Amino acid sequence: MRQSDGAEVRAMPRFYSVAQVARMFGMSPMTVYRAIAAGEFPAVRIRGRLIVPAKAVEAMVDAAVADGSVVDAAAWTTEGA
Repeated sequence: MRQSDGAEVRAMPRFYSVAQVARMFGMSPMTVYRAIAAGEFPAVRIRGRLIVPAKAVEAMVDAAVADGSVVDAAAWTTEGA
């Protein structure tokens, strides 16, 4: 998509890589991989690659801000529910 002044407008991503999520949360990718493997963090596996739905990350952040509390990512997985 483009704005009328020629500046490119980027659509919000639907998924993040594990490395992107790790950078966002200030942790190592291995920590995120371990949380996913333990069922403590939501992810989608496509042919061996793990990706994290952007909606899940945004919902966790929104819940933490709205409640003013700590959000347990495990509650956002099917195994944590």
